Amino acid sequence: MQSQDHEELRYYLALALAPKVGSGVFKAIIAYSGSAKQFFKLPKGKVAKTPKVGTKLLDLRNQEEQLLRKADELIQESTKKNFHILTPFHPDFPKRFKLQEDSPVVLFAQGKTDLNLERTVGIVGTRSATPYGKSATRKIIEDLAIYQPAIISGLAYGIDIEAHRAALAYNLPTIAVMGSPIDRIYPAVHRKTAESIMGTGALISEYSPGSTMVPGNFPARNRIIASLSDALIVVEAAEKGGALITAEIAYSYDKEIFAVPGNLQSQYSEGCNLLIKKMKANIYTGPNDVAEALFWSKPGEVKTQKTLLDFTNRDADERKILEILQKKGEVEIDFLSISTEIPLGLLSSKLLALEFEGIVKSLPGKKYKLL
Repeated sequence: MQSQDHEELRYYLALALAPKVGSGVFKAIIAYSGSAKQFFKLPKGKVAKTPKVGTKLLDLRNQEEQLLRKADELIQESTKKNFHILTPFHPDFPKRFKLQEDSPVVLFAQGKTDLNLERTVGIVGTRSATPYGKSATRKIIEDLAIYQPAIISGLAYGIDIEAHRAALAYNLPTIAVMGSPIDRIYPAVHRKTAESIMGTGALISEYSPGSTMVPGNFPARNRIIASLSDALIVVEAAEKGGALITAEIAYSYDKEIFAVPGNLQSQYSEGCNLLIKKMKANIYTGPNDVAEALFWSKPGEVKTQKTLLDFTNRDADERKILEILQKKGEVEIDFLSISTEIPLGLLSSKLLALEFEGIVKSLPGKKYKLL
């Protein structure tokens, strides 16, 4: 099930799922210790200096055997029920997560678990979708189908479930980000759709099988939808609600955001109209809006052949950057980081050096292009 070492996986889960260890604390521990297993082996004085840990979390080291037993039980149950455990060591773990500090450190999944699909679009909206909202959702996905993106949503009532069902109808992979544990489909009435999703896409959750489902899980999962989506489309949304939370998170991640404008007299158009008014979202008018923002071409579309430049005298990282810029044109820095697998800090310094050389030009919106 995993490509990583089994023993390291045990320690990884033991630490990741321990009480009071959120993703920020976990990442600080790994950065300082080198690995989850090493955290339990380092001298107490050195561990006490770990950023964000503090002396209270030192008690975790006294619970090593207990935490490992829980990890073993989780691995056994996941294997028995065909749940996949995805960590950064697994090839299917989302590379897009590298760009967000608050991303989960472990995911549980069912279905086709490759979460690094080339094109992704998140579609979210109110649970109380109107006939207009449902129709608009179906039309959006029908029009986007030519570009073959994966559709990301949250399996909730309303716009979410409409997006998943439309994706299935147009033979697009769709990923349902659950706010419930991976072994509990919620709402239960969406079980049939969830089972269909696993045929071409996946159900994913950061909550392990058997864990408690609490209301706060659902707003938290919105950051995963935002992170996995190259573009986010808000179809219908009230002035306050989960869809607006997802849009705000996506905005903070520098994602492309679109909103479907609606009736000024409908409360479920207030959120979309507000996003447009505040210039946090572009008006969605058709699939070309998304395609142009993300530099997509249609299958079989012939583009004018550009003269290929010689980058052989550049270092390996620079070649990756320049080849993508030549191929794609204007590219956001986040996309560059994902595509090249170069950390943002190093990538920024490389781009700055290339800009000083007059090879690359920076553009508004954290975009870059070749001169």
